[in-house]
This record gives sequence, C-alpha cells and structure tokens, in this order.
Amino acid sequence: MNVTRLRNTARRLSERRAVRRTGSVLVIGLVALAGAWLGIALGANVSTAVGPAQIGMSLQPSWGGQTVLDIRPLGTLRFDSHHGPIRLGLSLDGIHADVAQQLLESPRWAETLPDLIEADLQAGLRELLVRAAVCAVAGGFLTGLIVFRRWRRALWTSLGSLLTVGTVAAVSVMTFNPASISEPRYTGLLTGVPSLIGSAESIVTRFSEYRNQLAKLVTNVSQLYHAGTTLPVYSPDPNTLRVLHVSDIHLNPLAWNTIRSLKEQFKINMVIDTGDIADHGTKAENKFVEEIGKLGVPYVYVRGNHDSIGTERAVAREKNAIVLDGTAKTVEGLRIYGVGDPRFTPDKTVDVKSDAEMLAELGRTHANRLTADPVPRKAASSKGSRKSMQTPAPGASKTPGESTPGPTPSSATPGPAAQKIVVDLVAVHDPTVGRGFAGATPLVLAGHVHQRSTEMLAEGTRLMIQGSTGGAGLRGLEHDEPTPIQASVLYFDRATHRLQAWDDVTLGGLGEQWVQIQRRLEAEPGRTISPEPVPSPSPTGESGATATPSRR
Repeated sequence: MNVTRLRNTARRLSERRAVRRTGSVLVIGLVALAGAWLGIALGANVSTAVGPAQIGMSLQPSWGGQTVLDIRPLGTLRFDSHHGPIRLGLSLDGIHADVAQQLLESPRWAETLPDLIEADLQAGLRELLVRAAVCAVAGGFLTGLIVFRRWRRALWTSLGSLLTVGTVAAVSVMTFNPASISEPRYTGLLTGVPSLIGSAESIVTRFSEYRNQLAKLVTNVSQLYHAGTTLPVYSPDPNTLRVLHVSDIHLNPLAWNTIRSLKEQFKINMVIDTGDIADHGTKAENKFVEEIGKLGVPYVYVRGNHDSIGTERAVAREKNAIVLDGTAKTVEGLRIYGVGDPRFTPDKTVDVKSDAEMLAELGRTHANRLTADPVPRKAASSKGSRKSMQTPAPGASKTPGESTPGPTPSSATPGPAAQKIVVDLVAVHDPTVGRGFAGATPLVLAGHVHQRSTEMLAEGTRLMIQGSTGGAGLRGLEHDEPTPIQASVLYFDRATHRLQAWDDVTLGGLGEQWVQIQRRLEAEPGRTISPEPVPSPSPTGESGATATPSRR
C-alpha cells in the first residue's frame, strides 16, 4: 500500500515537473519573440547609396509581408514582394547630384544603371539583415534579463530571437516574388501616379525584366527630386490605347473633376460610361451632362436604370458623345457594342430583384448577334481613328450617332440577323446582363452595384464591374463611411485590340483626401474566346463573386 502511494506521488511530481518545463519553454519562447520584435522595430534600419539615390532601408514587424517605397511628398508604392511577418520599408533620403550627373553623361548609363542598382540594393539588404539579426539577439537578451533576472535564461531568449530571425528570413526568401514590381499599389497625390507607376505597355512587353523595371523606377524618382518643382514628362506609348471606365456618377459634380484629372494625367483616349449618370432622369438633370462636351475625347455611354430616355437624348446631343443601345460602333479602333438598361426605376421603393431572369435573357439574346475573334488580331489595320462606323444590331436604330432607346426589353432586343457583329468589348449597366455575353466578346464593362470587382468567365470573357465614380451621389452619405469614388484606366493594344493591363483608381469619399492606384496585369491577353467554356487563369486580386441585381 505504501509502495503504491509512493509511486503515485512520484508520478504526480514528475508530471508537475514536465508541466513546469513546458511552461518555462513557452514563456522563454514568447519572451524571445517579443525581444526579437522589439529589437528589429527599434534598430533594423540602414542608409545606403543605391545608384544616384540615398535610400533608407528598414525592417518592421508586420502581419503581412510587403515592400513599401515612401516617396514623399507624392505618396507611397507598395509591392506584394514576399510573405511573412516582416515589412521592408524603403525611403528616398536624398540624391547624389554628382553621381547622377556622371551616370547621365555616360553613353552607356542605361546599360550600367540596372546592374549598379542591383548590386547596391543587395549590399544594402545584406547590411540590413545583419543589423536586424544583431538587434534581435540583443533585444532578446535584454528582454530575457529584465523578465527573468537570470543571465542564463537571457542567453536562451537571445538564442530564440536568433532562430526567429532565421525563420522569418527563410520564409521571406522562399516566397520572394520579383514580378511584384509590375503590380504596384500607389497611395498619395494623383499627379504622381503616371511617373511613378510607369507605362502599361512597357510593363506588359517586358514583364520579366525585373532589374530594368527597378532601374526605371529609381531613375524616375531621382529625376523627380533632382528637378525639385516639375514632374518627369510622361510620354504615351504609341501602341497603347487608354480607356477610362466610369459608372454610376449619380449627379455628383466631383466626378467631372476626377474624370478631367485622370484624362490629363493618364493621357486618356476615350471614356466609357456604363450608366446612371443621373439620379431621377428628370429634365432639370439634363444640364448636368453638358460637361461631356468639354472633355475633348469620345464619350461612349449606355443608359442606366436611373437614366430616362430624356437623359439618354441629352447625352447624345453633347459633342463627342456616342450613345449605344443595341448598337455597335468603332471608336478609336475598338469595336464597342452597348446595351442600355431596359428599366427606368428612379424610385428606390421599386423592387427590381425579380428582374434577374429577364436581364440574363436580354444579355443572351444580344450575345447571339455578336461574335469575338477567337484569338486577337495581328494586323495593325485597327489603329485608332476618330472616324468611326456605327453598326446597328437588327431591330435597332440605323441613324448614325443614335441608338434606339426604350424603357422595355423589347425595344432594345435585336431581331433575326443574317450576319453576326464582331466586337472587342461590350458595355452594359447591370452585370446580370453582362454575364449573358460570355463567349461573345473578350471584355464586358458594367456598373450598377457600386462595388468594383472583376471575374473571368469560363468562356474566356472578362467581366469588369466598376464602382461609383460619383461616390453614389447623395446616397453615398447614407452609410457610416462615405462611398469611395472609383474609376479604372484600361490599356489596350492597338494592333490586337486586347486588354493588356488596367489601373484601378480609388479616391476617398466626401470629406476624405486620399487616392490609391492598383496596377493589374492581364494574365493571358491572347486567350481564346469561345462560346464553349475554356480553361483560363485568373490574375491575382480578382473577385469571383457574383453580383446579384439590387436596388441602385
């Protein structure tokens, strides 16, 4: 009996010792992690010369790994360069004028600069990593000494901090994505976007040239600060067509300021508006659309469910305006087909959720009259021209420059056709109509839901849904947070007429002053478009969610 009792007592003591050891290890691990975190946050920073620029580098603990380039006063560029709980921060601390002058005077500066920048960056990163490791170990030791008041346990915490740094470094290296330089996310002043993000054409055609893109970025920034007061000249690419996609302006005059600014900064060739330019479609609202004639570029428009027939006619009267409603027209070389929303529902009390099947059938009916080139065209015969030819769909108006408006589906529904119309993109208001064009066009532009998203349909058609360029008008004040102002700059190749890349522009709503630009690349511009589903990759950042019709 005594032996059994002694054994039980010994087992309990052993279990308690194991629990205490495990607890001690966990506490040491947590202290080591906290010490490493603190050491890196306070001491992991260096300043190094990168080409003609003096760059500050720092490591900061973060839940999501990324690289942030701080370019004050213009803003910041963010790159999803790696994964892991560490963020690499870069800041422009100054310009070495003598080095910049030597580089510019050298006849081979364009060839030598990428290698120079790469070597300088690698040297700076090595120095930063060594400093981070030393600071982490020191932070772990000091934190352990403060918590445990024993130098042996402090040594264990410093060793744990070193292991933490090694693990984070290994994860960052293994997940490093050099292609992230091609998809920066910009936040700051709108005027700085084109110079810092760069041209879409050069990124698309030289996607894999990471070093050259990095050299170009640093060169642009260096020139910007060296000039002091003027931005670098932004030269449009001769083979890139820039289209500004806007939607759901809802009578917000701020939208015109945004559109004009984007038109100038991005050298826009045409604007496509996917509806709801008005709020109630009244005659008094028609004066609002007069700004269209002042833009100086083609303005392609399809009617939304808040736009009346009077609104549509008011738009059609403006200079450079092109109204599409069951019609196709070639604008700047792009063959565009548009369908106006068959509903007119300015009253928010009207329930339109039951319209889903009608809208889907409307899209499919129009799609039966269209076709897309299975593969992009190679000939350059489609170069942009302001001279355009409108092709009415069967059953639509054949008057040049006009379309057949109507508040009911039948007025915009094409009749029998002997020959299908070849189009490059389709503009509609409601995404439910847009999904009916899957396989009939490479690209469908829509709006209506006041939330931006994009998805690749199985047939190879990309559906791009724009947010509200007017911040949803006055209704944007109905929520706790103001509705942001959104628009997108689409880059098309003039020879193939295919989308190459796009910049999603988001501005803060009423009372806010910020702008964010997200560059996206088309993963497979030359993909096959077919009525039958075809496998097609979806680029990062897409949303596959299906937007259901709602009262907008």
